[in-house]
Amino acid sequence: MNHGETMDIVTKYISLGLVASTIVFFSTGCATNPVSGGKDFVLMSEDQELEMGRQYHQEVLKQMPVYEDPELQAYVNRIGQELAQKSHRDNLIYRFTVLDSPTVNAFALPGGYIYITRGILAYMNSGAHLAGVLGHEIGHVTARHSVRQQSTGTLIQILGAAATVGTGSRAVGDLSNMFGTALIRGYGRKMELEADRLGAEYLANTGYEPDEMIGVIGILKSQEQFELQRAKEENREPSAYHGVFSTHPANDRRLQEVIRAAKKFPDAGSRSDQRDGFLQHIDGMEFGPGENQGVLRGNQFYHRKLDFAIEFPANWRIENQPERLLAISKDNNSTIQITLRDLNRRQTPEQFLRNEFDGLRQGQALATETFPAYAGIARLDTPIGQKYSRVATVFHGNRAFIFAAVSKQGLVNRPFFDSVRSFRRLHPNEYRLAQSRRIQLVRARPGDTFAQLARSSNLTNYAEAQLRLLNDMYPSGEPKPGQLIKIVR
Repeated sequence: MNHGETMDIVTKYISLGLVASTIVFFSTGCATNPVSGGKDFVLMSEDQELEMGRQYHQEVLKQMPVYEDPELQAYVNRIGQELAQKSHRDNLIYRFTVLDSPTVNAFALPGGYIYITRGILAYMNSGAHLAGVLGHEIGHVTARHSVRQQSTGTLIQILGAAATVGTGSRAVGDLSNMFGTALIRGYGRKMELEADRLGAEYLANTGYEPDEMIGVIGILKSQEQFELQRAKEENREPSAYHGVFSTHPANDRRLQEVIRAAKKFPDAGSRSDQRDGFLQHIDGMEFGPGENQGVLRGNQFYHRKLDFAIEFPANWRIENQPERLLAISKDNNSTIQITLRDLNRRQTPEQFLRNEFDGLRQGQALATETFPAYAGIARLDTPIGQKYSRVATVFHGNRAFIFAAVSKQGLVNRPFFDSVRSFRRLHPNEYRLAQSRRIQLVRARPGDTFAQLARSSNLTNYAEAQLRLLNDMYPSGEPKPGQLIKIVR
């Protein structure tokens, strides 16, 4: 028997072993679905699911802290617990957390950990809207969507490995991985629709009108439409919460069918939507980036807690991310990134920068208004390959602010140096500018329009459109006299 024949037999045995392993997974990986009562293919017990939730919960809180408003936290938890008690897994202990994030988002972890951002709360206009979002996320937990998704992904990886070994072709395995990625990317239309159906059912059993689910999805759809328009104008990729609907919910037949089926429950619509009560709970809530994240006003960025201000080039887009601050040119060709590092030894900015970047070239001290700084050129690994880039550091107390500028078209010069030199301590009259914007409730007066309200708003970009979105009147609605509405101050 030659070497090739030997390898063929070994390969066949390995392939058979993998297939046998897959059969074992099939035979042991079925569990009763808490919602349907049918069998689901899962590779995780409920105890493992709960343990996963506990572990990931800690990671979430490291990335996004809890919003410091005990009354709002208690209100969200109360509505969430009412819904959870009517769910298919009422034996679980559910935890509802408001996160201090301006992003429009809500999500669930396995085992009953559910999160909602203050960013999405700002666009809600009633207790029923809040219940709709929470009910949807509870639906993901009760139907074990994350567990089913992970089990499907694991199976695809096993089948991909078997295909690779069995055929000797890595391309087949890569194709399986591509298919697996496409299959499990997000929850997908089917699971999102199921979560909406379950959420509507939990709303109905708690006394809310099931149609409020369509209402809250309509609010999110308007937010998505605004984000698409804004992203196009700013020449960037859009981001949206649960952007799975290709049409508006008012035109989505399947969505309307599954939600209105919940009207059969006897308690449906027996309670009010609690509009004014909900609005009172978010009166004074931070809107947009908070003081702990820093506040952007035009092209000026102010950070009250860290006591600094910086001016970016005009017409550049600023993204305040958890781990970095980004300024992106209008043509998307150049980026200036700022990150923060604690200093642990006494050294000069030059020593720090040379330790940070090997082979630093053209080093030079920079004069800023209040802080020592040093700049140079370093070779960096970037998404577009290795590039020579401008780098700098500014020392502020026991912290080093690290600047790096990357461009598709050579070095970033004047915008980079202007930004670094503008970095300074806050002036006394700027502390108010570093305060976060907040939601404020007012009664609309006769003749009030969102165009008029926008002119006196603290919002600097798309003020009129944002006020309409906040009050569920996008794209062209106007307030009625005496109506309680949200503005931003």
